[in-house]
Amino acid sequence: MGTAGQSLMHAAELVAAFDPKLVQIVWLSLRVSFSAVVIATLIGLPLGATIAVARFPGRQTAIVALNALLGLPSVVVGLMVYLLLSRAGPLGPMGILFTPAAMIFAQAILVTPIIAALSRQAIEDAWREYEEQLRSLGAAPVQAALTLVWDCRFSLVTTVLAGFGRAVAEVGAVMIVGGNIDGVTRVMTTAIALETSMGDLPLALGLGIVLISLVLALNAAAHIVKEAAQRRYG
Repeated sequence: MGTAGQSLMHAAELVAAFDPKLVQIVWLSLRVSFSAVVIATLIGLPLGATIAVARFPGRQTAIVALNALLGLPSVVVGLMVYLLLSRAGPLGPMGILFTPAAMIFAQAILVTPIIAALSRQAIEDAWREYEEQLRSLGAAPVQAALTLVWDCRFSLVTTVLAGFGRAVAEVGAVMIVGGNIDGVTRVMTTAIALETSMGDLPLALGLGIVLISLVLALNAAAHIVKEAAQRRYG
């Protein structure tokens, strides 16, 4: 068996045995990404719902800007957050650079436009369908937005899952603001890059297996939620 086959077998053994180092890295990745997605959802969902329902000057510009932020380069976000959190930056006194908090901050910035833009589209589609009915019932914009958020809850779950998938697979920003410190800020993506460069292929492959499994699980969950919604509501 070649070196690649041996490395793959060793990687599978690490995953199956719940190797402590691998588990620590995976747990930190999940904790950071989950925290970032919660923050992004609390910001992005109301923002998307507001833009979908409200009519105000500059709305189209806001939509274009929001959609443009979907392609925001992660390394640019990492650099911006680094400058904000560095000692000379405005948030330097917080002292969170090269900590999980800084990584959460960077990931939340990346994920918020995704959740805001996708939720805006879903809620706006529902608003076109129910606008006359909601207006006839005298629903205020806030009430209409809350009603539509509930009506679109299955679509919004898939949006949040997409945001989580983006966060957990991110490498550029977390590498810059986290520093890839062993046992402190080393997550799956940064560990894969480092271990590959150091020649520790089994650990890199093991983390890759876990990461791919997570992405597949998220896509499967999104598909199941979508199918369940279609069966329930036609």
